[in-house]
Amino acid sequence: MNADVIQPGHIVVPLMLLTSLLPGIVIFFLREEQVQLRTTLNMAGAIAKVGLTASLIPPVVAGIRLEWRLPILPGIDLVLVTDPLSLFFVALSSGLWLLTTIYAISYLEGSPNRSRFFGFFSLCVTATTGIALSGNLLTFLLFYEMLTLVTYPLVAHRGTGKALDAARTYLVYTLSGGVVLLLGVAWLTWLVGPVEFTAGGADQVAELVAERPAVATAVFAILIAGLAVKSALIPLHGWLPKAMIAPAPVSALLHAVAVVKAGAFGIFRVIHDVFGVSRAMELGVLTPLAAIASITIVYGSVRALTQDGLKERLAYSTVSQLSYIALGASVIGQVATTGGVVHLVHQGFMKITLFFCAGIFAETLKVTKVSELAGMGRRMPLTSLAFTVAAFGMIGLPPMAGFVSKWYLGLGGLEAGEPWVIGILVTSTLLNAAYFLPAVISMWLRHPGRSAEWAPESPGGFFEAPKALLFPTLVTALLALLMGMLAGIPYSPLSIAELIAEGSYPFR
Repeated sequence: MNADVIQPGHIVVPLMLLTSLLPGIVIFFLREEQVQLRTTLNMAGAIAKVGLTASLIPPVVAGIRLEWRLPILPGIDLVLVTDPLSLFFVALSSGLWLLTTIYAISYLEGSPNRSRFFGFFSLCVTATTGIALSGNLLTFLLFYEMLTLVTYPLVAHRGTGKALDAARTYLVYTLSGGVVLLLGVAWLTWLVGPVEFTAGGADQVAELVAERPAVATAVFAILIAGLAVKSALIPLHGWLPKAMIAPAPVSALLHAVAVVKAGAFGIFRVIHDVFGVSRAMELGVLTPLAAIASITIVYGSVRALTQDGLKERLAYSTVSQLSYIALGASVIGQVATTGGVVHLVHQGFMKITLFFCAGIFAETLKVTKVSELAGMGRRMPLTSLAFTVAAFGMIGLPPMAGFVSKWYLGLGGLEAGEPWVIGILVTSTLLNAAYFLPAVISMWLRHPGRSAEWAPESPGGFFEAPKALLFPTLVTALLALLMGMLAGIPYSPLSIAELIAEGSYPFR
């Protein structure tokens, strides 16, 4: 791959932002009763973003890097680029935004403040797209802070005491992390100037590592600490379970597309494209990060075991599963990096399926607890099937997408001479099975009881839930399955992850 072919000033790059930014701004001014126009704007923006993303895949895979710059201060540019990693993340966010938009339109039908919700919803995706396309640390920081501000109203959307309390907790955590990240970016910029993301690490950062390793280590620690909040690394994960008070589409967005993925994505950028793996190895900072990620993996799974609330169990599962990405980024070697990067997408599709299912259970039957799932397979077989597929993927059963992620992480641990990674993965897999299998078994094998509410007949005929809720759920479940079964085909998430990992080790 020729990664040095750069096409500057390409208009398609800023258009990726405008496809969600402009509809979002317009939606804020719509009256609540303007349902058709709001729906049209939402869908048009989401479809346009998916189309633009698809058009970028062939040139990016061929090694063409599109770039767009806007000077904002003397010597400082807003930089948007399309490299394999940015395309990977923006493809995830744009694809799942489209499906979540379809789901959210139906989920929130008849509820108040929909224009406000979808306005901030679109801004959230705009910020996520900006994070994905950021070509330097300052641009990343700008969109990272924007993401914090525009997701706060989504968490607080219901306006209840619990929702407002959860939103305040979310804001305290994420703003604190943002301040720490700002300090790290400001310090590094003061030391070496604006830092652009470069495969293998920025040259001026390499010089800092060589000349002032103690300072470089401190900068690395501050940057990772700032990013650790959104990526829910222990002990900075406390906001995530509380944020589950938000509507199901918001929970899906937080866990699969936007906030937590922004943190994990940022950790990967700092390790591989700011410092570079070889420099991070010299500083000795990767082993502590791998240890924290491993502890988080096990801790999140143990906490998930104790949760009866379905969304709370899924939240702690996210705390655990998300740290696979940080683990893959901090274990040396292309195979482990591939496993961590591909899990960025695999976890997104599996987890959004689970939250979609949780939303359907809650909206259709008012079921919100794991202990209430008995017989759900008889009452809602399609939703239960989607939940089962995603749960098996989270456990890591072949041929699911989660198996591919864990397989590459395990092989990567052996390649790096770190066999303890296998132990972490086995422990996590057993715990995953312990908190997902009882729910699945209860769905399919336990009797629902005599309540009329649980009668197997569906008033909607074949469709057990509104089609706009069921369709995205079945699509994401199917894609999570196909990503595992067809992992070896061209343009699959795994093939793109391998391309990204290859570019992260130019010194090998």
